[in-house]
Amino acid sequence: MNRKDEHVSLAKAFYKGKPNDFDSIRLIHSSLPELALKEVDLSTKLFDFNLSSPFYINAMTGGSEKTKEINRQLAIVARETDLLIATGSVSAALKDSSLIDSYSVMREEYPEGKILVNIGGGVSVDNAKRAVDLFETDGLQIHLNVPQELVMPEGDRDFRNWLSIIEEINQQMNVPVLVKEVGFGMTRETITALLSTGIQTIDVSGQGGTSFTQIENARRKKREFAYLDDWGQSTVISLLEANELTRNFQKVASGGIRNAYDIFKALCLGADAVGISGTILNSLLSHGTEKTIALVEQWKEELRILYTMTGSQTTADVTKHPLILTGYPKDWCEARMIDPTKYSMRNIKE
Repeated sequence: MNRKDEHVSLAKAFYKGKPNDFDSIRLIHSSLPELALKEVDLSTKLFDFNLSSPFYINAMTGGSEKTKEINRQLAIVARETDLLIATGSVSAALKDSSLIDSYSVMREEYPEGKILVNIGGGVSVDNAKRAVDLFETDGLQIHLNVPQELVMPEGDRDFRNWLSIIEEINQQMNVPVLVKEVGFGMTRETITALLSTGIQTIDVSGQGGTSFTQIENARRKKREFAYLDDWGQSTVISLLEANELTRNFQKVASGGIRNAYDIFKALCLGADAVGISGTILNSLLSHGTEKTIALVEQWKEELRILYTMTGSQTTADVTKHPLILTGYPKDWCEARMIDPTKYSMRNIKE
């Protein structure tokens, strides 16, 4: 079986919408939100793009006939719901032109949409430029996936100079650049290193959803790396880490987003936008395009209700809503010298 097809099959098999650190966030109720549902504005900004919703379809797949059809359907969902979308990693297509149409199908189905093209952390500047031109995309998404590559039987083994390559790409591209993890999360130290390259938009993409170490381990004969299934920091913890930095940058959250409530909690924790992969893919493969479109529209309506309940007229207002951290995220804060009361005491007025 094609490796990309294996990834899709295993991602669906392992998808459970399992408990994760978003369950450790408790939102504080306000009895007087002073807001009407019709006043709510879900829009947000990513780069200089004006997005009508605070979430989008994140990078997933491509590289085979099966995944071409998946990408076509994902693009239709994005088109019909006015969402930004990212291609899966196009590194394979840059090496084998016969795979190009499994990604370019997105632009064919969504000619007016905002699309990001995804490449790996070690891809050269020339190939980054080729990817943007080849797939006619509006931005570049660079993924960081060291644990996945190391567990992958045929994966990369040399990760030197990634930071300098990212800096060079960022300096030479004529479209905006986003750097993302693939579900292992980030810390202050990693984010600071990325900011030093000039990168201004970072997807902390934490553990809690699809586990690429679990997927790659399932492809190994001995399956000896099962203990890495939950490697890394969660999305919640990664946002808490990101918020400790005083430098201004765009925060994106992905990883373990199961529903509208998780989207809302990520926004409460400071995310400017939220990327979703596994839940969208599972819906598409299990229920089809139309029901996935309906699910996205349902999330929008649920978010309008959540915004109203918390007196948040705009996405920017959501980040001011108070919340309580419990469980492991609270323990992490203690261990990493993060003050959790800054979240619980928001908007306190005499």
